[in-house]
Amino acid sequence: MLSGWDDAEAAACVERYASVAEELALRVYTSRLIGAEPGLVLHGGGNTSVVSRALDLFGNPLDVLHIKGSGWDLASIEPEGLPAVRLADLVKLRELERLDDETMVAESRRALLDSSAPNPSIEVLLHAFLPHQFIDHSHADAILALTNQRDGELRIKNLFGDRVAWVPYVMAGFELAKRAAEIYEKFPDSEGLVLEKHGLFTFGSSARESYERHISIVDAAERHILEQLEGQRMLDARPVVATREALEIAPLVRGALAELTEDRDQPFRRVILEYRKSDELYHFAAADIGPALAAQPPITPDHVIRTKGPYLFIERPQYGSPEALGAQIRGEVERYRSDYRKYFERNQGRSAVPLTMLDPTPRVVVMPGLGIFAAGTTRAAARIAADIAEHTIRTKIWATTIGMYDGLSEGDLFDMEYWSLEQAKLAGRAARPLDGQVAVITGGAGAIGEGIARQLLEAGAHVVLLDRDETRLEQVQQRLGTDRCVGTTADVGDEISLRQGFEYACAEFGGIDIVVPNAGIAVTGRLADLEPEDFDAAVNVNLTGTFLTVRQALRTFELQGTGGNIVLISTKNVPAPGAEFGAYSASKAGAHQIARVAALEGAAIGVRANCINADAVFGTEENRSGLWAKVGPERAAARGLAESDLEEFYRKRSLLKARVNSDHVGRAVVFFASQLTPTTGASLPVDGGLPDAAPR
Repeated sequence: MLSGWDDAEAAACVERYASVAEELALRVYTSRLIGAEPGLVLHGGGNTSVVSRALDLFGNPLDVLHIKGSGWDLASIEPEGLPAVRLADLVKLRELERLDDETMVAESRRALLDSSAPNPSIEVLLHAFLPHQFIDHSHADAILALTNQRDGELRIKNLFGDRVAWVPYVMAGFELAKRAAEIYEKFPDSEGLVLEKHGLFTFGSSARESYERHISIVDAAERHILEQLEGQRMLDARPVVATREALEIAPLVRGALAELTEDRDQPFRRVILEYRKSDELYHFAAADIGPALAAQPPITPDHVIRTKGPYLFIERPQYGSPEALGAQIRGEVERYRSDYRKYFERNQGRSAVPLTMLDPTPRVVVMPGLGIFAAGTTRAAARIAADIAEHTIRTKIWATTIGMYDGLSEGDLFDMEYWSLEQAKLAGRAARPLDGQVAVITGGAGAIGEGIARQLLEAGAHVVLLDRDETRLEQVQQRLGTDRCVGTTADVGDEISLRQGFEYACAEFGGIDIVVPNAGIAVTGRLADLEPEDFDAAVNVNLTGTFLTVRQALRTFELQGTGGNIVLISTKNVPAPGAEFGAYSASKAGAHQIARVAALEGAAIGVRANCINADAVFGTEENRSGLWAKVGPERAAARGLAESDLEEFYRKRSLLKARVNSDHVGRAVVFFASQLTPTTGASLPVDGGLPDAAPR
């Protein structure tokens, strides 16, 4: 690992943040250097600090500690992400014999210069008790590969001598801060502290010194490990090859990880999957010691919050049969959950207050021949778990190659998993009705498709847009602006293209829960004048496309085993067809019947199918309806109207005199997908009220 320090970049950072002290600007610069290196920290891990000067309300100077605030990531931190606390107030706390965590947090907040600033890092007292202007802390993989050994202290001593001091494991907080300060005072010439199974602290009189000491120590550890790895096959494993693709397996894994709830409207708590593969993962999954290593605790305590302790290892997966493999994975997940409940029961007495068990579902699943699947309530959470798992597995491989990996004790792991301060990091966001669910929308780049996507996203879903128009797809994704929405080109009238679209959804998020057949085209003309190829074109998209979409949906739902929702975007033309709309009305009526039959056939596997009869959805300025762009001019001409007056005409003809927009259709989709009522086979008008179009 090499230093990333660049004099020109450092100077540019000082200039950019000229409104703050130079030492704080440089602290931001080196913090970002640390945060950009995944071998040091991941997703908000680690922390940095700097002691600076400030003025109190009376203009008197005082020392303040700027330390990373909760919720900030070192890779993108700004000066405000390093809130200032009165250093003397924190140092005085060292005089106490004991200090509980909640009081520690309250005291650190009380010491903030700005009461609206984020909470200082949980390790604020450790920074405060050390007598250095700059301090850096990381969870460097190479350091953890050395400390997570039964003889970790000896390994560190042999490699670094007196350059660093060893701190035996203590959970983060007041006790660790006091212990670390006491040990440093015994070794005042050390450049840093190595915390058992926790990571590395370095310090210095300048941002560069503290940072480059950190990099130098980690680099020495990496070189030491790589020298011992040279010429060896990872874990002496010969990777196997799976007979199926990961995207075929993902729905089986995702279905098994869905947890039954007591909510009768939403009986499953679903997850999003992130799939990863690499040579390291293949070797890990193929090794004889792989299952034992997967069951070992994480490389650093706070990872348990994201990945739980043990990973689920599926030994000898039955890839030859999806049914057998699905049953095997479900059985292993249930065993994991049972073991987790026993783990909770064994350890809950360690807490002085009553605890509520967290969900017992594994977060990382290891599949020989495939790699890993990581699970989270959102794509971001799944990616965090996957990133942590990849680094954990690499570190366990290193540790096992040079010795024997030894993680935290079960009790210490439990204390961290149920630590109130760590749990607070994950709290605060209210649950949404479609959290963890994945929706596929055909015709997703159209006006109605965009509105449906927007409403599903607001309800918590992850969304996959399928459409033939790649340019419009990209524009819609850009407007929606979230990594929970992805898209790919697909033609609903082409069986192979559509199947690939569904496979794309499974590859991106692990599976599918909501399918919205929305793709449609308008073919107009009197029956006497229609050409067979025009009629066939309408049937191919509107009817055959719906059939293929529903068929693929049912097949995926059956693999997952957690039910699902099909919500067809139908039309008021089904109950109330219009003249010169024969091809459109007939093909959409057939699609409507497909959805009704899906309700009959899907109920046995928990699948609901409903229809939305929309009308006169013209779209927005950014995304005009393709259907109305085609039929609007002739509809206006037939009524003696200017084309610009057509939307107002349709508004006035409804009972409610309402202008129907794509968000209205989207909210109807969310209603059905939320399963607030036990409804299937229904047709819901979203048309402002048209008596002749009311379902009969």
